[in-house]
Amino acid sequence: MSYLLNIRMFVRVYALGNMSSAARDQRVSPAVASGRISSLEKHLGVRLFNRTTRKLQPTEHGRLYYQCALKIIEAVEEGEAIVADSTRQPRGTIHVSAPLGVGKRFIAQAIPSFKEKYPKVDVRLRLTDRKVDMTKEGLDVSFVLGLLDNSSLRMRKIAECQRVLCASPNYIAYKGLPQTGYDLLEDDHHCLSLRFPGATEIGWTLMTEKGPEVFDVKGPFESDDGDVLTYWALDGRGIINKPLFEVAKELEDGLLVPVATETPPVSVYLAGLYPHKNLQDPKIRLFIDFMADICKKNISGKVTKGS
Repeated sequence: MSYLLNIRMFVRVYALGNMSSAARDQRVSPAVASGRISSLEKHLGVRLFNRTTRKLQPTEHGRLYYQCALKIIEAVEEGEAIVADSTRQPRGTIHVSAPLGVGKRFIAQAIPSFKEKYPKVDVRLRLTDRKVDMTKEGLDVSFVLGLLDNSSLRMRKIAECQRVLCASPNYIAYKGLPQTGYDLLEDDHHCLSLRFPGATEIGWTLMTEKGPEVFDVKGPFESDDGDVLTYWALDGRGIINKPLFEVAKELEDGLLVPVATETPPVSVYLAGLYPHKNLQDPKIRLFIDFMADICKKNISGKVTKGS
């Protein structure tokens, strides 16, 4: 078992390029992580990393061994999955990421129920609106909300999510009620946008008479947390582009009002992504199925032009 732990640590250090990050990922101290790498190097009789003050650089031996180490880990996980499937007792740890809105409202709240149903499965949840690298971050499942593109990962579509442009009555009284996306640009409206390092979506994709069109909107505030944008909108600071389920209560209560309804945002999809190697892992299948049922029941509703 200690040798397998050493290999797991090597794979995470190699992927993350940093001993401290790998230690946090594996829930051990940096000293323990360093010890495991040293023990593996001693066993193999070669140096796997060249250590500098800033990062670890894999040696040629390290690069060669990495591919073999991945196969070892995958073989062990596949064996555990086969046994778990045959005994109908899934076990192990699932590392999951999800967008803040979906994660806080549905997935985080449902995880305790999943744990009660499958007590031998542990879940490690990370909430972020940024795009994640599943391989580098050691994730088993990543829920994404957006316009889905081609991916080398397996994809499970869960639900279509309508989006809505909305603002507070105070903001509308101050800046007026835009009817279309063109009004957003011509009248210099304050559009509150989600931004984070590596973000590729720089505008809002709205449905016009000509089809989907990207509007390069501007605004005084940006954040990498979608809920922060909602707080600002409620405070009368601008217009937000949000999944309907995130602001349905505020719309119902009149705290937010739909705007630019003649050019609504293009709907997006909630999907679960997972590596091909996890296809036969029963705990992964069960987790995605469980969360898909929860999300489908909660992500619904329509905004009409007369709302």
